[in-house]
Amino acid sequence: MPNVENVLRDIDDNFEVSVRKLLELISIPSVSNEIPGEPGILRAAHWLKSELSAIGLSAEIIQTNGHPVVLASSPAGSMIERPRLLFYGHYDVQPVGDLKQWKHSPFEPCVIEEEDGAHRFYGRGASDSKSQLWTFIEALRAWKSIECSFPADIVVMLEGEEESGSASLPAFIEAHRHDLQCDVAFICDAEMWSPTQPAITTRLKGLVHERVTILAPNPDLHSGHYGAVAANPIRILSNILTDIHDKAGRVRIEGFYDGVREIPDNLRQRWRGLEQDADQFEVNLSGGITEEGYTRLEAMWARPTVDMNGITGGNQGPGGRSVLPGSATARLSFRLVDAQEPGKIRAGFRAYVESKLPKGCTVEFEGDGGSPAVVLSHDSPFVAAAAHGLAREWETPAILRGTGGAIPLVHQLSEVLGVECVVIGFILPGDAIHAPDEHYDTRRLRKGVRSWVRIFEEIQLRIAG
Repeated sequence: MPNVENVLRDIDDNFEVSVRKLLELISIPSVSNEIPGEPGILRAAHWLKSELSAIGLSAEIIQTNGHPVVLASSPAGSMIERPRLLFYGHYDVQPVGDLKQWKHSPFEPCVIEEEDGAHRFYGRGASDSKSQLWTFIEALRAWKSIECSFPADIVVMLEGEEESGSASLPAFIEAHRHDLQCDVAFICDAEMWSPTQPAITTRLKGLVHERVTILAPNPDLHSGHYGAVAANPIRILSNILTDIHDKAGRVRIEGFYDGVREIPDNLRQRWRGLEQDADQFEVNLSGGITEEGYTRLEAMWARPTVDMNGITGGNQGPGGRSVLPGSATARLSFRLVDAQEPGKIRAGFRAYVESKLPKGCTVEFEGDGGSPAVVLSHDSPFVAAAAHGLAREWETPAILRGTGGAIPLVHQLSEVLGVECVVIGFILPGDAIHAPDEHYDTRRLRKGVRSWVRIFEEIQLRIAG
């Protein structure tokens, strides 16, 4: 049997080097949904290929119709039949947004000892999701360093366009079916239950992005002359968005809830047992709207939502400009639950907007594709191994939880290839994911790496024999 204590000691002894390398990766501006981010995407892909090769994996950068995938695997030819484990992460990041809102530079991370005693590092991608993928890469490195072999047959797949919708993912998976076949896929892009309690995510929402633009019959007009009589796209769009929800927080789009099932009583009871811990979330939920009849966890994990992500139109400059805008645009995201079809939801939204359009105005839509929701197994040998490994490292049971987030790959692997997926991660709600001053801390990084080693050991004990 492997000497796990020596592997864990190697992680601790090399931790400063590991952190330094991670900060180097975070410093690469690998923004996937902006053209200026393309050089950073390529830099990050080559950086990761180099690191994976250095630990003994055969790595390559595979081009797609969008951004490249870094694919790596352990050497073939072992005489011992072992489980084949796939590890997924994504190296692309969200845009920075308004730099003025950042107190720390988004691509110049360093470790800062703060007043609460934590050692944090700030940067775009620090939490979502470069620290996440680094946990399993570093765990594989340490295991190989001590044991001179990997804990199983290994495949690593690192995506470069998760933050922009994973449009190239289905074609990539279809083209590389053989390379991606495995006994289980570990998806490291999820949240813990609390700063001290790990979790395994068993429910993920689907996702649809949509952009809608309302156009008036005229270009920009003088608001003093025409404000009382001409169409104002900002007002029209604002009214449309406001009317999407009724007073009970339900979505008014026709057919939106078709096929949506109620939460089973046993699951609702289990979640309500966790509800008392919901105040631990490092996010102030005051002022929000929860659908009537559901708790916060039930709404986040099992109810579909429509969210407005951005709105613009007219005068956005620093000075006053009395303009009646010729157009207004909003971006929305739809978080779907099991049985909702992305295409049907998109069509329903467009029909809803068109039904609200005043005479003389027109509308333009932008968006396609989307991913459905996924419900994963609660009880499989790999889930049990992961739960026991996490519990040993964190010294507390792992919670089986849902999430409001979406990971398109999970649907592709579980539904298309028939691969079992286990979703684990070490993100916290207060990490400012997708927001200014996104951050992570060294404690979670260290324990995240050590958690994978514990999971490897459990797999060998329970599954590999």
